[in-house]
Amino acid sequence: MFTGIITGVGRIAAVHDLGSSSSHGKRLSIAVPDGYLDDVGLGDSIALNGACMTVTTLDPAQQLFTIDISAESLDKTAGLSEEATRVNLEKALRASDRLGGHIVSGHVDGIGTVSRFEPVGESWELRVLAPPALARFLAYKGSITINGVSLTVNSVSDGPQGSEISINLIPHTVENTGLGSLKAGSRVNLEIDTVARYVERMLQAGAIPMPQKDSSP
Repeated sequence: MFTGIITGVGRIAAVHDLGSSSSHGKRLSIAVPDGYLDDVGLGDSIALNGACMTVTTLDPAQQLFTIDISAESLDKTAGLSEEATRVNLEKALRASDRLGGHIVSGHVDGIGTVSRFEPVGESWELRVLAPPALARFLAYKGSITINGVSLTVNSVSDGPQGSEISINLIPHTVENTGLGSLKAGSRVNLEIDTVARYVERMLQAGAIPMPQKDSSP
């Protein structure tokens, strides 16, 4: 479990194939800021660009850790297969931590495409086209996770290609996450609000008649 508050920005230092076919995944070596691994152990969960991954090896002296990512995960995410790519990092939430963003599972629901990323006054406007399947989960002033960052939706515009959401990024967010390197055409990982997911399920279940209790003596 995560909150969408980025705790560091890393870099994919190396990518190694785990097999010879497209059905095999990859092993990624992630370079991190100095001291980032001081409280990390083998098997811990760290979100990379919003995708929850498991630490498989640690080398604090070299400021590196590795994760194994399956072919399925590579197919369902963006930005986790190329060397030198900057990635947003977040360690798993502790029970005593502040919930600064919103409840984030680290499971990517879809891939969006940046349609605009431009300065507006002192801030930046980020527009992302989300796939049609996610449209019903996006709402004005609702929460969305983009590449692991908890953000607030400022507007939603539905169209035949999907839903375009607009988000305002303050300078702190641009400077302290990997979102500052985005541009029109960039692909980003999206995770919908967990609450919206459960509301959708409850509405679906509500349409199913409940079995009647047997009232016979």
